[in-house]
Amino acid sequence: MNLKNKILGAITFFFIASQFLSPKKNQNGFYATDQFFLDAKPPKDVQKILKESCFDCHSDQTEYPWYNSITPINYWLNSHINGGKKHFDVSKWSTYSANRKAHKLEELVEEVNEGKMPLSSYSWTHQNAVLDQNEINVLVDWAHKQIIEYNLTNISPQD
Repeated sequence: MNLKNKILGAITFFFIASQFLSPKKNQNGFYATDQFFLDAKPPKDVQKILKESCFDCHSDQTEYPWYNSITPINYWLNSHINGGKKHFDVSKWSTYSANRKAHKLEELVEEVNEGKMPLSSYSWTHQNAVLDQNEINVLVDWAHKQIIEYNLTNISPQD
């Protein structure tokens, strides 16, 4: 067996062996997203947008595609989810102060308005996640109203 075949065999072996390894799935239930909905009070159209375009990467409840079973793709997806939750995690929403909630929604508005969210690598495989201008307007309008509400929560009465 020549060196080329040995290398190809080793790569094939490691690829097959790696299929038995995978990161922990991000499926901790819908409880946390329910808490977000109770607190942030998004209307049904906004809930639909958030579920289809945001929650896979920004909550504790990811709906995985079939190709998540393939290593190293599952690690790549996991890194996207962890990165998304680092910046905006609706599953931790109830632990945020009103000021932090307002700030997170300001970031959401900025990212969506600039076309940075949802990521093109996500929307490429999730066509229903692509936001049209009407959906962007609906989401941003709701977020602005919530920002005002959270900012009002921070105002204490003057003596």
